Amino acid sequence: MAITSAICSSYKKELFDGTHASGDIYKIALFTDLATLSAATTAYSTTNEVSGTGYTAGGATLSGFTSGLSSTTAYLTFSDPSWSNATITARGCLIYNSSKSNKAVAVFDFGQNVTSTSGTFTVDLPAAGASALIRIA
Repeated sequence: MAITSAICSSYKKELFDGTHASGDIYKIALFTDLATLSAATTAYSTTNEVSGTGYTAGGATLSGFTSGLSSTTAYLTFSDPSWSNATITARGCLIYNSSKSNKAVAVFDFGQNVTSTSGTFTVDLPAAGASALIRIA
């Protein structure tokens, strides 16, 4: 199994179709190292999603939707999501649009298993700009 960081191919097409909007509800779900997620992922699924204290299936709702342009690079990012008092281990995450049938947006591999034991599990997202979370250059 593998998690491969990518902007989901279906999301790229859906941008041109006008499927996704700033007023939609975007979520982030955490996954174990048994998950298979990549550019080919089209929708959120509970298969190999993290489970544990402080984490609910479906993940967390993202806030702070920020889109913009840095020179010729369009970007999208959110505020850092966190789970308090969490005992979980995650290898990666999926950002998806729960307003649009849980359509996949992007997959990120953390590079290794990350564990929180009765503490806060935070996903540090890049700041807005040319190196933001989701970019189209």
